[in-house]
Amino acid sequence: MALEVRIKRQFPGFCLDVEFACDHSCMGILGASGCGKSMTLKCIAGIVAPDEGRIALDGKVFFDSEKKINLRPQERNIGYLFQNYALFPTMSVEENLACVLKGKKEEKKRKVREQIQTFHLEGLEKQLPAQLSGGQQQRAALARMLITNPRMIMLDEPFSALDGYLKDVLQHEVQKILKRFPGEVLVVSHSRDELYKFSRELTIIHQGRSLLTGDTKGIFLNPGYVEAARLTGCKNISRAERTGEYEIYARDWKMHLVTGKPVTEEIRYVGIRGHYIEPVQQRTEENCMEIEVCDCVDAPFEYHYIVRNAEGGECIWWLVAKKDGIRPSPYISLPKEELMLLK
Repeated sequence: MALEVRIKRQFPGFCLDVEFACDHSCMGILGASGCGKSMTLKCIAGIVAPDEGRIALDGKVFFDSEKKINLRPQERNIGYLFQNYALFPTMSVEENLACVLKGKKEEKKRKVREQIQTFHLEGLEKQLPAQLSGGQQQRAALARMLITNPRMIMLDEPFSALDGYLKDVLQHEVQKILKRFPGEVLVVSHSRDELYKFSRELTIIHQGRSLLTGDTKGIFLNPGYVEAARLTGCKNISRAERTGEYEIYARDWKMHLVTGKPVTEEIRYVGIRGHYIEPVQQRTEENCMEIEVCDCVDAPFEYHYIVRNAEGGECIWWLVAKKDGIRPSPYISLPKEELMLLK
């Protein structure tokens, strides 16, 4: 594996205990606010030292508690984009880029000119960070991060300060940059949509601990754990009891369900994403329930119907695209192949 991370660090009231590996790809780190995502990056960068563990990149050991190895940040050759971009406020754009370079003056000027062109910062060379828009600040920070040809880059919530159309445009630009980058990339975010777009692999951190690592699309399809299902956006989760090899009882929805996969003894929850729920006109389908509509949220491109079993139970979110023109039906069906069995 190109990047290996296995670290522990005790903080007051919080313990960071993460382990994952990334093999020459873009890996996303997903977790709720305060779960330890940013602290993990700081440990990899050498800003914070773990209490124990090991960090290595392509066989080069950055940190090893047993062997008493702890390289300085400058020795790790990692590009790190902070949440606030960390541009020096009293330096111009070109000065921010030049200050991280070593070598002769003319060579530094050439590299700065190339980065200015690559990141479309022409005309902004003499501007201070406060004179730039959010998107321009981000491009300047990316240019500075990559000008030293780092072996690996880490982006900490790179789009959290941006809104709407600008965020979409810059995400597309950054995607193109990352595709050209030959090394490892770590992207931290609490946005599942961002990480689905950017990362081929995903690791989920829950309350300071590694919960799950794997293929991003595979985790979204089959998160396996109730915490992972929630973090990947599933609103419909019920406590479940196994009643047969392919049968469970969803306690919170008050309904028996047939599953598409065998139900193991460790399964404690069942979930389904709202856009997989199907309308039916009569109770002839398996996994069908009669519903009452509790509310409807009118989103820009879809309706979010909040429904519940007519016999009682917790609410279920049912997402319907407006273009489909579907109105609430007397019954809904939860397709067995779309049910997520969760530990």
